[in-house]
Amino acid sequence: MKEMIRLLLVDNEKTVRQGLRMRLDLEPDLTIVGEAETGIEALKLTQVVQPDVVVMDVDMPAMDGITATKGLQSMSPPVTVVISSIHDDAQTRCRAKVAGAAAFVGKQEGVELLIDTIRQTVKHD
Repeated sequence: MKEMIRLLLVDNEKTVRQGLRMRLDLEPDLTIVGEAETGIEALKLTQVVQPDVVVMDVDMPAMDGITATKGLQSMSPPVTVVISSIHDDAQTRCRAKVAGAAAFVGKQEGVELLIDTIRQTVKHD
């Protein structure tokens, strides 16, 4: 049996988190251990639920996803972050990479690509 991948969903839009949760719950190897509405909540919750992967939106109030990603990378051990954003442009992708995100999936690219990307980021060599 595959090891479960523990996910934290971070998006300020509740409907986005609910939709993502409904779809990800169908995957036998993925489990959602928490949800956060802001980057600040994500940092606090990560320490509590200890996810394998944080699925992070960019555009959020109080603390955006890029800043939160930097914060997660300074934790010990650093947390794997997959950025999922509607702001899919070269500058945002570059900022995500510099912040330490393991991957970037534009929301318009679809949830199947997001699921594949999550799995790829946790594959152990």
